[in-house]
Amino acid sequence: MQKILITGSNGLLGQKLVYKLKDKTNVQCIATARGENRLVNTSGYEYTELEITSYDIVDDVFTKYKPDVVINTAAMTNVDACETEKEACWLLNVTSVQNQVSVLEKLSEKDPAYKPHFIHLSTDFIFDGTHGPLDENEIPNPLSYYAESKLAAEKIVQVSSLHWAIARTVLVYGIVDNMSRSNIVLWVKQNLEQGKTINVVDDQYRTPTLAEDLADGCILIAEKKASGIYNISGKDFLNILEVAHLVADYYKLDKSLIKPSKSADIKQPAKRPPITGFIIDKAKRDLGYNPHSFTEGIKFLEEQLKSMGV
Repeated sequence: MQKILITGSNGLLGQKLVYKLKDKTNVQCIATARGENRLVNTSGYEYTELEITSYDIVDDVFTKYKPDVVINTAAMTNVDACETEKEACWLLNVTSVQNQVSVLEKLSEKDPAYKPHFIHLSTDFIFDGTHGPLDENEIPNPLSYYAESKLAAEKIVQVSSLHWAIARTVLVYGIVDNMSRSNIVLWVKQNLEQGKTINVVDDQYRTPTLAEDLADGCILIAEKKASGIYNISGKDFLNILEVAHLVADYYKLDKSLIKPSKSADIKQPAKRPPITGFIIDKAKRDLGYNPHSFTEGIKFLEEQLKSMGV
């Protein structure tokens, strides 16, 4: 029985991981997050509160469970908030990773037979966006404080003595329990259905990632005990305007309501890399990773919404 502990289990990726792992007969799933469990389904896994910014609390929880795998999805991901709340950003994105790595290293030293696998989630935003799509060997050059914090966390993981993997991803979309947050697909759909004009940038390129695909990629890394850096994203290289048009096409909505705009016209505290997107050949080859196309992803969300009665 493999014990897999997930941090940030209330978040979009965290929820998908819990739901995919809880019914696996060979896995004991331990879901952890700040505060109470926000997942609707509470069976098939164990939930425990975890404040990852506290070394002592991480020590207590990790010592109690001694997980075989930790998938660290917890992070402060609001890019603009990270720019204005730098201390909170560093605490959640860097200190918390140092806490987890240090505790796992300590437990490994005490018990040489204990060899935990630390899987850390990272982002395309660590790159400066001058070109794309990118492979795993691309040299990072962060443009924002969020990106700096995520790169600092990667470096902590890479110099650790742990068996580690880093899963980098791009523009994740999906549906969380209770519909507590939106995503690019729902935002476009809802605005166009209401007849509202939306401004969408045509100079930012990404490979949008269905949350379920990202969860599958993380689980494949765990199952194959893979180490190193893996790009885990969608397969379609699109600019954000193309993303909006594909949503409109799928739902047969009025594309004339979508107005092209430039990133420079949007006043945001944090800089975004213009062009990223990932080449996922390594994940396909090493892991058997096979994500949905973006249009298949829209259909997947539509089926989820129908099953929720939305």
